[in-house]
Amino acid sequence: MSIEDRIRSIFPDEADIPEEFRLEYPVIQKEYLVNGELCIWQGRMQEVITPIYVKTLSGLKQKVAGSFPRLTKKEALEALQAAVRAYDQGKGLWPSMSVHERIGHIRDFLFQVESQKMEIVKLLMWETGKTYDGSLREFDRAVDYINKIISATKDLSDISSGFIAEQGVMGQIRHMPLGVVLCMGPFNYPLFETFTTLIPALVMGNTVILKPPKLGILLHYPMLTAFQKYFPPGVVNTIYGESSDLLPSLISTGKVDCLAFIGSGKVADMLKSRHPKPHRLRSVLGLEAKNPAIILPDSDIDLAVHECLRGSLAFNGQRCTALKILFVHRKVADIFLNKCAELISKLGFGMPWERDVFITPLPEPDKTKYLTELLEDALERGARVINVSGGMVNKTFYYPALIYPVDAGMRLYKEEQFGPLIPVVPFDDIEVPVDYIIQSRYGQQVSIFGNNPEEIADLANILINQVCRVNINSKCQRGPDLFPFGGRKDSGKGSLSVADTLRMFSIQAIVTAKRTDKNMEIITTIEKDWEKGAMPAEVVS
Repeated sequence: MSIEDRIRSIFPDEADIPEEFRLEYPVIQKEYLVNGELCIWQGRMQEVITPIYVKTLSGLKQKVAGSFPRLTKKEALEALQAAVRAYDQGKGLWPSMSVHERIGHIRDFLFQVESQKMEIVKLLMWETGKTYDGSLREFDRAVDYINKIISATKDLSDISSGFIAEQGVMGQIRHMPLGVVLCMGPFNYPLFETFTTLIPALVMGNTVILKPPKLGILLHYPMLTAFQKYFPPGVVNTIYGESSDLLPSLISTGKVDCLAFIGSGKVADMLKSRHPKPHRLRSVLGLEAKNPAIILPDSDIDLAVHECLRGSLAFNGQRCTALKILFVHRKVADIFLNKCAELISKLGFGMPWERDVFITPLPEPDKTKYLTELLEDALERGARVINVSGGMVNKTFYYPALIYPVDAGMRLYKEEQFGPLIPVVPFDDIEVPVDYIIQSRYGQQVSIFGNNPEEIADLANILINQVCRVNINSKCQRGPDLFPFGGRKDSGKGSLSVADTLRMFSIQAIVTAKRTDKNMEIITTIEKDWEKGAMPAEVVS
């Protein structure tokens, strides 16, 4: 069967879906968590449409995963007030706990979440179109990240000592919570990325309002009872619905102390602008990126092709760390393109539960229409599709397109496609990709492929002042999670590595006193009391 025929028949009959992967019934979520209570919503509901179609007698029908509450600003403000009361200007139960007590709550929470693994993974697969294996990996990575956060938090506590002395003054430096944190994760990694801000915010003593992403929302439903059971009232509160209905009123109160947001810069800018005291708002942002790859003439072409396609097409290119534009030296462009096209034709595609599938349907509404517009713009301006069937569409499914030659006059040159389009730009002068990266509004990562140590070293030393990570002979990626992860320019604010994220959700404070006998007595008492409560920060030498 040809690629075209397989695309035309990609969606299954209902009966052909393996029983272990079926949605037996829609998940109707009416509960939301505020102040430790699972409130029952009686109002308007929002339907969750999956990217999967099934064949029926009347044609293809899109599967419905369930529905969730469309709360109003009234419920959002109630969640905010609950978080504010639980924090209580830093005097609340949660911020006053010792770090080891908070870790205990998080471990109990994690234990229950792990018991719900398969339910969460199946919802993740259906809601986002992520492969079953990819959904399993995301769950496992989220668990691993939480365990790393716990370990890093204990390390931070263990290396802390009591008071230090300098120039006759004693001081104890601590990491203190910020207050109320609004956590918003992205649809492409709705479990893992949400936890990379939620858990650090909690372990540092903040209270949280969690708004799950619109795509990938029901998978958080099984965790509601764990949030309720293992955290004091008001420490974790959940809101659901349209961001435009909920967030402006919430932010404009000035009572949100930290915005933890992974998504579009446009939304982040809107939210930050609504805060009446912007200098008091800590922002932890993971935003867009247009990560380039540079393939030099002496590259190992097979390696470059493998890494670039994995970097461009993993989860259909729906990753901020995806390679979204490839600069290929003209001397090796033909062989690079031919090998890319051949490898694309061998990539498995189909339904998320099928074995060895790499390309799956896209969850965003009208995404295939947008990708088609980008492709048509490039074709009208002189580019061509290199691979067989590239850009073919069936409902929510978009077959990857390798596009060459792309130039500065095309939308694909600058717009972040966030999908399976692979624009390739030829170059003769290395200044072409270097200038692109310098002029770009994005600054997350770059990949360099080549074998000349001096040339790569020169490039890396230039580009490390433009992006936050230079990858040599490998695709762009976030991990390992102990490494720094952030972005320059419009690609983000703050670092979300395991160690750095603990500092992002806390603020340094210090208790000092001149060294006298009386002050020594006072300080000893403070130190003993502090060991029962919050966590000291690193020692300053």
